[in-house]
Amino acid sequence: MNEAVNTSPAAPLFDDERLANLGIRWLIPAETAIFEGSFSLLHCQVQGDTLYRGVFAVLLFPVSHPNHLISLRYQDAKDKEQEIGVIRDLSQFQPDAQKLVRDNLRKHYYELTITRVFSVRHEFNLLFFDVETKTAGRREFVMPWRSDRTEDYGQNGKVLLDALDNRYLIPDVTALPANDRRVFTRFIYW
Repeated sequence: MNEAVNTSPAAPLFDDERLANLGIRWLIPAETAIFEGSFSLLHCQVQGDTLYRGVFAVLLFPVSHPNHLISLRYQDAKDKEQEIGVIRDLSQFQPDAQKLVRDNLRKHYYELTITRVFSVRHEFNLLFFDVETKTAGRREFVMPWRSDRTEDYGQNGKVLLDALDNRYLIPDVTALPANDRRVFTRFIYW
């Protein structure tokens, strides 16, 4: 999942009074057991409720709050996605439950940190990137050239969403070598 993790505290993310009116079911450690079940699937048991099998986690704010506001979900008998509830702060759970949720998130979120930008080519309203990443070496990827395919990350960073919704993180665009920064900002200037 994230190579650069935002560890800012969860409170105050949102106004609790307003959230209470939305009907969010908060999953708290005292009432929620998260464990690995059969076939290495994530399971969740909420006190006074049923056992949920084949659970998966979704980050509600993947860039700004990757350790907070995590929705646990499952597929019902009609193959429709249903939410069990939301974890406000994953660090409040036992280490083994935290690891299971993080491992599950890693399966669904693919993100690489970009350290160099060798070239960006524009064709057919697509951007073709040739970059160096921190953990996977040199990579090429394609991204639609639209502002909705980038997100701000911190003060000077960007998150790029490629054509397959994989995430590429540049923690600080100003920290890139001067030529790399020019190549990048020629197309990503917003």
